[in-house]
Amino acid sequence: MHEKFTGNFTQQQPLPEEAIEAAVRVMRHGRLHRYNVVDGEIAETAALELEFAAFTGAKYCLAVASGGYALTAALKAAGAKPDEKVLTNAFTLAPVPGAIANAGCEPVFVEVTEQLVMDFDDLALKIEASGARFLMLSHMRGHIADMDALMAICEAAEVKVIEDCAHTMGAEWNGISSGRHGIAACYSTQTFKHLNSGEGGLLISDDAELMARATMLSGSYMLYDRHVAGAPAETFADIRLDTPNCSGRMDNLRAAILRPQLARLGEQCEAWNARYRRIESGLCNVSGLKLINRPEKEAYVMSSFQFLLPDFPPNAVLEVVGTCEKRGVELKWFGADQPTGFTSRHDSWRYVPRQQLPQTDRILSGLLDLRLPLTFSLEDCDLIATIIRQEVERVFQGDPAPQG
Repeated sequence: MHEKFTGNFTQQQPLPEEAIEAAVRVMRHGRLHRYNVVDGEIAETAALELEFAAFTGAKYCLAVASGGYALTAALKAAGAKPDEKVLTNAFTLAPVPGAIANAGCEPVFVEVTEQLVMDFDDLALKIEASGARFLMLSHMRGHIADMDALMAICEAAEVKVIEDCAHTMGAEWNGISSGRHGIAACYSTQTFKHLNSGEGGLLISDDAELMARATMLSGSYMLYDRHVAGAPAETFADIRLDTPNCSGRMDNLRAAILRPQLARLGEQCEAWNARYRRIESGLCNVSGLKLINRPEKEAYVMSSFQFLLPDFPPNAVLEVVGTCEKRGVELKWFGADQPTGFTSRHDSWRYVPRQQLPQTDRILSGLLDLRLPLTFSLEDCDLIATIIRQEVERVFQGDPAPQG
């Protein structure tokens, strides 16, 4: 039990050479602003929008500064009003309630299940109690709820769904791409997502008016006709004068970096899933550890891994985290009472009215998470799983940690 992992959980793959060459081309001509083009040129950002719309099957796409900006823009463009309540997952990351607050709205959290997806019974109750018109659905950490059942609940209650697909780019539910169930979907291209431009976001929809508003919000001025994957020009007749400019554009440098990555995303998704399944295989039948069941209708893309220690008290979870860290495996605990790094929970966000979520609290108290960058080999994943298995079983059995 002395094996140690020496890899880096935050080191991503280098950008492909095609992306580097594309970035250099943009830097050589200097036209980084998305609307700075020469006659006959389609900007890199506009080309990315066209390609991502085709990838998802959406009519329209808008590239913006971040995934969080996309979420806020989608909510505002869909017609959310200041102070109205917006439903979202109790298990999510800070940019989601942050986007709702940025739109001037109030997040209402829905309980999570042990499958790390939204609890439909609680969703129905919260819809009725809140009177919410919108659900910002977070496919948190790549776990997709039964979208057929969820959409049936929301459509019956006339609740519009905006999907946060930051962790599900390239995933599907029952053959339908993640992001194609609601009125709009938002994706992130932050470094730890499936495409890497440092920061960035993509917003898709089939709703021309929603996309026209989002385009004006993003800061298109009167240059909306340069969005080749945007709403028709006539859609902007009144929207262009009624919608504030809340600048959040993507630039041509980031778009140039993303386009070659998008072209090879399918290959990358397979590589992430191979690593996920290797960890999953290594953690089967571990005493005290519960894996997350994946439904047959879900075609996931997993760049991270989650598991539960449902019967472990907090001190035992912390011992697992600490001893794994000493052996080079970085686990994030969603049950901590203080936010750490990227990890936080619903009661960390004090700008949101405090809400009682006992089921979510119970689940998060035993939830551990780790990143799976593609810099890890399959053999690395075997070693990571071995270390986790050994430390969980040791703590579960009450054995002392080895010295030295």
